[in-house]
Amino acid sequence: MKYLYLIDYWVPFPASEYGGVLSVIAADDHECHDLLLNWRDEYIATHDNRIMDRVVHSHKFVLANDFEDSRIVDTFTT
Repeated sequence: MKYLYLIDYWVPFPASEYGGVLSVIAADDHECHDLLLNWRDEYIATHDNRIMDRVVHSHKFVLANDFEDSRIVDTFTT
């Protein structure tokens, strides 16, 4: 089973003015977390401890097509 995760960007205000939404297809929270660890850049690396929290508290939707590849579908970040 695969899920579509809609994740609030994890860099908190006032530490940053950056924010946004990430869309990820993954089989579970851990796979989603791993995809995001590979995606993030060096600046975001200072906030790795918040990634799993944001994944766990994200909106998750079951996908009808179980054959979707796990991946980051889209990012909207500022």
